Amino acid sequence: MKIIVPVKRVIDYNVKPRVKADGTGVDLANVKMSMNPFDEIAVEEAIRIKEAGKAEEIIAVSVGPAKAAETLRTALAMGADRAILIETDAEVEPLAVAKILKAIVGEENPGLVILGKQAIDDDSNQTGQMLAALLGRPQGTFANKIEIDGEQVVVTREVDGGLETVKLTLPAIVTTDLRLNEPRYASLPNIMKAKKKQLDTKSPADYGVDITPRLKTLKVSEPPVRSAGIKIADVDALVAKLKEMGVA
Repeated sequence: MKIIVPVKRVIDYNVKPRVKADGTGVDLANVKMSMNPFDEIAVEEAIRIKEAGKAEEIIAVSVGPAKAAETLRTALAMGADRAILIETDAEVEPLAVAKILKAIVGEENPGLVILGKQAIDDDSNQTGQMLAALLGRPQGTFANKIEIDGEQVVVTREVDGGLETVKLTLPAIVTTDLRLNEPRYASLPNIMKAKKKQLDTKSPADYGVDITPRLKTLKVSEPPVRSAGIKIADVDALVAKLKEMGVA
């Protein structure tokens, strides 16, 4: 079985994003970039499935600028076997990404596609679900446990009321949640080996996908600064203050 793992290059989660002065978007100049944390979890899970003898090959895929190749090299260093970069400098919306992934799935015929439930830059949480719909394949989202059982995959999902377990017939689509696993660090030898692993570069046009945006961002702004709180001496003062503010 092949496993495809889409990964996205985003601002590192330790970095505080800055909005451009003209409000047109987030400033990416001289900002540390890294693999989306949810995608790291997806890569780790694919590696564990392969290590358990349930998969033969892991293919990492990324849609983005040329520098996204660095993100794919990270996935290769972690344990992916080869990678595909769909290079574009344009901002690609989730539906376009899902269409590109559909085309790649058609070529590679994987038994499983594992991807992060969302990217931390746009928080869309859409690509996995859209891909499953386009392919007509079963999906298990927000996974915190994945087990391959013959021709089926058992996914324990995180839902509002706790946990839900679903059994999907392969091939299937799974999106990962934070508590699924703890991603490994790539060792220096594996980082060196990753430089020799296959990384193919293609374009959206190669897959016949139009990535023209359907949405337009009008303005990006910082959240309003919260005013400082005040200290109240006792309960009576609290009640008086609440009445003064008109909330009691």
